[in-house]
Amino acid sequence: MHVAIIENMKNTPLGALGIALEEAGATIDWVRAWDGEALPKDTSAYDALVVLGGEQNARDDETHPYLPELAGLMRRFEGEDKSVLGICLGSQILARAYEADNLIGTAHEFGWKTVGLTNEGRKDALLADVGDEFTIFEWHGDTFTLPAGAVRLAANGVTPNQAFRIGRATYGTQFHFEANAAVVDRWRSEFKETIERKEPGWLESYPELLAKHAAAAETAGLAIARAWVRTIGARTESLQVAEA
Repeated sequence: MHVAIIENMKNTPLGALGIALEEAGATIDWVRAWDGEALPKDTSAYDALVVLGGEQNARDDETHPYLPELAGLMRRFEGEDKSVLGICLGSQILARAYEADNLIGTAHEFGWKTVGLTNEGRKDALLADVGDEFTIFEWHGDTFTLPAGAVRLAANGVTPNQAFRIGRATYGTQFHFEANAAVVDRWRSEFKETIERKEPGWLESYPELLAKHAAAAETAGLAIARAWVRTIGARTESLQVAEA
């Protein structure tokens, strides 16, 4: 299992997703696109593609000129029936790849929030183990319209498109399911000024919020991470059967 991970800002931790990939014995290639590293040209070298979050928006081509190419790369992987995952900014770039509208600055969420499944989400393998609604970490100001042909899987009152699927195993999640307690604590330390500006008082309330929400979010996040990693293995197994 060989996975390309595109990093859109410095030091983006994998959290729960890293645990699930390690459990599966995956080999990871990091591409630090924000630092000028070239995106993969040969999709045949990989079984899956992950696009992580970042501080830019999905249409920020002037400062991040690789974004159109990255959108196209996500679409190429999906066209080859390979697993694709876009988290937060990654989900916004995925929406862009399928000609949806990016809605900049229209959906502010920060901290642990409640997300509910749609009828389609309850039947989807990615979210089958999280219940009808779940607690998860959010950090975004932008959102997007649902791409044509995509299946809406999860929503809440602020962000109608919290999760969606295109094809067999291309997923976008606006929420940060990878953000387990260790990741959130790291963000709390690294981005204090930004957090205080975006969500005044959150840092003071952090111990109480952590105790109330972190365990449930960590459980849901790891379940989602493992479910997505299983989509990679499912394709590999089907190819092996076909070749036998």
